Amino acid sequence: MSNDEQIQGGESFPIPQKQKINNVQNVIAISSAKGGVGKSTLSVNLAFALKALGHSVGILDADIYGPSIPTMLGVNEEPKSDSLGRIIPIMCEHVPLMSIGFLVKDDQPLVWRGPMLHQVLQQFFHEVRWVPYSQNMDYLIIDLPPGTGDIQLSMAQQVEVAGAVIVTTPQDVALADVKRGIKLFNMVDVPIMGVVENMSYFCCPHCNERTDIFSTGGAESVVLKAEVPLLGEIPLVPEIRECGDNGRPIMLANPDSPQSKQYLAIAEKLHAAIQAKDNKS
Repeated sequence: MSNDEQIQGGESFPIPQKQKINNVQNVIAISSAKGGVGKSTLSVNLAFALKALGHSVGILDADIYGPSIPTMLGVNEEPKSDSLGRIIPIMCEHVPLMSIGFLVKDDQPLVWRGPMLHQVLQQFFHEVRWVPYSQNMDYLIIDLPPGTGDIQLSMAQQVEVAGAVIVTTPQDVALADVKRGIKLFNMVDVPIMGVVENMSYFCCPHCNERTDIFSTGGAESVVLKAEVPLLGEIPLVPEIRECGDNGRPIMLANPDSPQSKQYLAIAEKLHAAIQAKDNKS
């Protein structure tokens, strides 16, 4: 099949014209074809790292079946609407958030198929008042679900995406999925800004010896072959997981930690890559 035939997949619902999200300068998709690699952890910490660098940022949780952003940021509110019927996002540390997790109960399953997902994403992209009329947002971070299916394609078809960041872990089974994710974004003309390797290594807190629990060097080999940059390697650190579980990511709970500095370095590289892309176009 051609790329268009693979992307369409025989769906019968209409595809709207791709457009920018009002007042949002750069949409950044955080993606992985494999689950459990830390996309949501990267999304929230990258967002607050960009904010620490002086950029205005929002977070959209596009994982409809398994939203994580409300838990990771300790937020559990129901959004309201403004006088024009637009959804007012929930605020956390001056960062606007939107997630299906704000609209359904914790134990409520969403048994939806493609067309319904498409419609909900359309609302989240274009019917949320991400910023007041007179302002602009520098970055909207979209935390995607795992895979290369409906939600990824709906985003690519509905929204002008500035770039995607691919998240992986070092083991071979995850790296194989990275290649699929890169191929997907190439098919839909979304630039890859780089790869982040989570759980890259473990440093013993007592002797500082490094242990490569999930192998090593895999992400580097993938980025060399795909000709995209390796934005960073985040170690396996219990504090990162604990902060996320407690609803306050490490960029907020411990901004001076070595891990927070690594997220800041990733944010700086991402911003530089976006600027370089804009200068070329």
